[in-house]
Amino acid sequence: MALTEQHPTRRNVLKATGGLSAALALAAGGVLATATTASAAGDGFGLHIVDHDERDRRMKYYRFQTAAIGWNPGVNVLLPDDYDTSGRTYPVLYLFHGGGLTSDFIEFDRAGVRDWTAGKPVIVVMPDGGHAGWYSNPVSSNTGPRNWETFHIAQLLPWIDANFRTYAEYDGRAVAGFSMGGFGALKYAAKYYGHFASVSAHSGPASLRRNLGAVTHWANLSSAAADLAGGTVYGAPLWDEARVSADNPVERIGSYRNKRIFLVAGTGGQAVPWFSQITEDNVLQGQREFRGLLDGAGIPYEAHEEPGSHEFRVPLFLRDLDGIIGRLRKA
Repeated sequence: MALTEQHPTRRNVLKATGGLSAALALAAGGVLATATTASAAGDGFGLHIVDHDERDRRMKYYRFQTAAIGWNPGVNVLLPDDYDTSGRTYPVLYLFHGGGLTSDFIEFDRAGVRDWTAGKPVIVVMPDGGHAGWYSNPVSSNTGPRNWETFHIAQLLPWIDANFRTYAEYDGRAVAGFSMGGFGALKYAAKYYGHFASVSAHSGPASLRRNLGAVTHWANLSSAAADLAGGTVYGAPLWDEARVSADNPVERIGSYRNKRIFLVAGTGGQAVPWFSQITEDNVLQGQREFRGLLDGAGIPYEAHEEPGSHEFRVPLFLRDLDGIIGRLRKA
């Protein structure tokens, strides 16, 4: 789901848009201007820079050509205030956007991430993840490669470490996201255990098989309509069961040991769009299942259930950000 401001002068609660059918009717979001200055960052790890803007002191923008994706995905890299002068090395937060045709790597910048992170000693990396890419390499695509998992893990992560002053280690990285991006964060943290010491899901699904596989069905339907021209993330009408199990947070509980875990879900109780409430009902049930399994395994976590539906709650993200910085290696 895309983030939209509830009020143009307030950024305390960001509401999700309606369902995919509504999102398909929306125009795509804006893009950043092309810079004329030379890029300080270089190619590597299968990424070739085709556009960039490094003029802003904190926010750096890059767009890549990569064999993993059939178009040129972008990324925003938000640096700490003192990055240019401190000479310090910093921990990194990978922050993933939700789904929808207006969702992209600029989503958190539009919403206010520069203000949220002012004065914080952390680099925030915000990459494209597709309109309905589900942070996965799909089982099938009818429109060229859409291998988001390869792009993020095998290409972008080492590219960031090679081009910025980061701690290229477990205790130097966190991953977080909203909605589809929250699922991506949970998935990557378990599947690539040694990469991330902290994981956060803000209204992110944690169970692919619950409610007769509601989230898996939604991943397939949304990806087929928005990204893959009829292809699917997990296979249809029959799923690739091994792929589902490999990606399913509730089936990988042991992989969350020794990580900081932060979970947020809405409980309803307010007048909200029907699709937003149905979506969050599945999120809430899945996160409760996930938490129960974590409890059974003796794995600690921090969880918040708040009134409302499928929305990004900025005050809880700010709390989460302080916890992330507290868990990771200090700048």
